[in-house]
Amino acid sequence: MPKPYPKEFREDVVRAARNREPGVTLEQVATDFGVHPASLTKWIRRAEAEERGEPGPAAGPGIMTPPAALAA
Repeated sequence: MPKPYPKEFREDVVRAARNREPGVTLEQVATDFGVHPASLTKWIRRAEAEERGEPGPAAGPGIMTPPAALAA
C-alpha cells in the first residue's frame, strides 16, 4: 500500500483547488500536483467536514462500540 501524502501537502493542494482560477478544473489541479482527482475530491470533502466540526472518518459508521460502553 502506498504511503499517504503528508498532511501539509494535502492542505496545500486543497488550498490551490479552492483558489483556482475560473475555468481551471479539479482534474487540472490534481494533475499539476501529481495526485488522482478522486483523492483531491476526498481531501476537499474531508476539509469541509472538519471546518463544519464534523467527526473524522474514524468516528463514522463501521466502527464497533466496545461492549463495556454498551453496558453502561
